[in-house]
Amino acid sequence: MRGLVQQAMDIYAGGPAQPGLQAAAARLEEPLRVAIAGRIKSGKSTLLNALVGQELAATDAGECTRVVTWYRDGHTYRVMAHPRQGPPRQLPPGPSGGLLDSDLGGMRAQDVERLVVDWPSPALKTMTLIDTPGMDSLTTELSRRTESALTEQGGGPSAADAVVYLMRHIHTSDVRFLETFRDDPTERRPINTLGVLARADEVGHGRPEALESAARVAERYRVDPRVQALCQTVIPVAGLLASTAATLREDEFRAIERLAEAPEDDVEQMLLTADRFANREMPDLDLSPARRAALLDRFGLFGIRLSVRLRYTGVAGTAGALSRELLTRSGLQPLREALLSRFAGRAEVLKARSALLAVEATIRRYPVPAAQHLLHDLEIVTSGAHEFAEVRLLDGIRVGSLMLTDTERESAERLLGGGGVEVWQRLGVEPDTPASEMQRVARAALAQWQRRAEHPASARDVRQAARVLVRTCEGLLVGALGSW
Repeated sequence: MRGLVQQAMDIYAGGPAQPGLQAAAARLEEPLRVAIAGRIKSGKSTLLNALVGQELAATDAGECTRVVTWYRDGHTYRVMAHPRQGPPRQLPPGPSGGLLDSDLGGMRAQDVERLVVDWPSPALKTMTLIDTPGMDSLTTELSRRTESALTEQGGGPSAADAVVYLMRHIHTSDVRFLETFRDDPTERRPINTLGVLARADEVGHGRPEALESAARVAERYRVDPRVQALCQTVIPVAGLLASTAATLREDEFRAIERLAEAPEDDVEQMLLTADRFANREMPDLDLSPARRAALLDRFGLFGIRLSVRLRYTGVAGTAGALSRELLTRSGLQPLREALLSRFAGRAEVLKARSALLAVEATIRRYPVPAAQHLLHDLEIVTSGAHEFAEVRLLDGIRVGSLMLTDTERESAERLLGGGGVEVWQRLGVEPDTPASEMQRVARAALAQWQRRAEHPASARDVRQAARVLVRTCEGLLVGALGSW
């Protein structure tokens, strides 16, 4: 794809298509772009803060939340506004010194195409995160900005290579957006989309077993054929709990300690409702109503209940221990692992597909004779590259277009990298499995799919799928595991 992009740049040099092709070339060298999308108030900015481990994204209804905002790794903190007309300009930090309370420097949100925030962060080295205004916002304009940034409207490629989509229930607008995001010439479907059951702590009205209930709901979504056709998996995450745990302060831990030291019956009565906790008079508790309200904003009622219970049991005796325990229970770590295994592990493939779309869109928009041969070359790449063949087959399996047994479907998804692209993940073994045992498992898989490819009763599309899987198994044996 790098070679094809360079050829296109040579053909269109000096013309109106040049900037877009230059951007496509640069995109191949950048970290993967992952957008966080969802309906309004689904917790997108809160989840982004949790993933980065910093309070970067504003979570209230300010001007900045109405603009698509990119967060990328940088040497120093900087915010650049890219207006729809005119050159980019740097924005001054807000009173707190960060983006949380900054403004647009006199510009209106509708006049800004995007904000780009540079921030030195290990979490942003492997992927650039894109925060978006909520779908189904109060104004059609805000929803349109998100859709135009993340879908191939106007014939151009999406700004994102992959999407983390937050949902609380499967709403019609959720389905519509996910179907739009997957609708492109390479039949991109769930391979580049992860679903998050957002605000998982609110499932069951924040009861102590809320996260267990959320896990059961997410499991039902994962096996729902409609959802399988729209995203790879659904992971329950308590975003507010994760964000607070990642940025927990010592003074907040001390406040939790004071609650745990107060009479248990009194604290239980306080924690029945948010209003009681914030406003009920407790002379023996050294926490003002304003301080309790601040704790509610940071933890939520469920987070406070859980933190106090962890202090009762002695599990979290320090701020660091409480932070780790809340992170574990929030569901953030499975999401991080999924991002690394399913997105970062396929970063080159996903970026190459984005570049392919950009070049194809350029050729179709500016059809000059010198570029027509590139369409043929792009088709060869799309049909011949085994990585793309794996992606297309995984898509087809997940939407149920192949007549495979349940056992075959499970094996094929795993071999194609549906649960992660590392060798041990594809083979379904533990990461410390000896190479000889992995070779044995790979040979068995190879033999299975060779038989399926050659079986006279197999349908034509099943035989083609089996040949792709044979090639995958051969690659695992020869390329990843050594000569056999």
